[in-house]
Amino acid sequence: MFPRYRLVGFCGLPGAAALGRLGTGDPERRAAEAEKVAHSYAAGREPLPVLEILATVANSAAGPDGMYRSRTPDATVRRFHRVARDRRGLLLLNIQPGRAKVLDEVKALRDWLVHPDVGIALDPEWEMDSGQVPGDTYGHTDGHELTEVARYLSGLVEAHDLPQKPLVFHQVATSVVSKQSALRPQPGVALIKSADGIGSPGLKRGTWRKLVNDLPDGLHTGFKLFYEEDAEGSRLMTPKEVLALRPQPEYVMYE
Repeated sequence: MFPRYRLVGFCGLPGAAALGRLGTGDPERRAAEAEKVAHSYAAGREPLPVLEILATVANSAAGPDGMYRSRTPDATVRRFHRVARDRRGLLLLNIQPGRAKVLDEVKALRDWLVHPDVGIALDPEWEMDSGQVPGDTYGHTDGHELTEVARYLSGLVEAHDLPQKPLVFHQVATSVVSKQSALRPQPGVALIKSADGIGSPGLKRGTWRKLVNDLPDGLHTGFKLFYEEDAEGSRLMTPKEVLALRPQPEYVMYE
């Protein structure tokens, strides 16, 4: 996957405008827009459009099983998979696990993950311990758990003779991912740490520097932008400014 491609795309969930760009409008039109944005980030690489939909959504209510999360219907995933495939892009299935176990949520998506153009994105700020409620506090993960997910994906890649799969984890603060040194790259999996966080260009650069400090070997970088929130009282960073970050982001996602 790297360094051939630069991944660029949108995230969201249909009918939930607050959760990202994919939450509004026609999916086909949004995919065409994502492809256009991806070309503005090429910078010597092949642009690869990405649709990152929320496959598991953290909720403030416990729900029937007490897991504080809901799963997106297969019909919705199927539609976005078809749209991503029509654009020769990637579909990333984003997981906000609530109190559910991350690996259980990944395994629940196995029927999609055996496709060559489907990967995983994790939102560990929504990964709650017992007694915690999504939205009240930041959740967390660690290098051991991320390695466990990567190992599972690696097994699927080997068993089904698939191309390399992306495994993204979004990180909004240093506390969200602990024991990063325990993260171990796995065959057939491209590990991508995506710097999250809302703010002005200066604030986002500051967050970036904190999060990319002492990156483990084999870990690629991503950068997240917010069309509305970043622009409140400031402005959205340009592709030129994003590409000037070091190390240069290999996945750029807009919410």
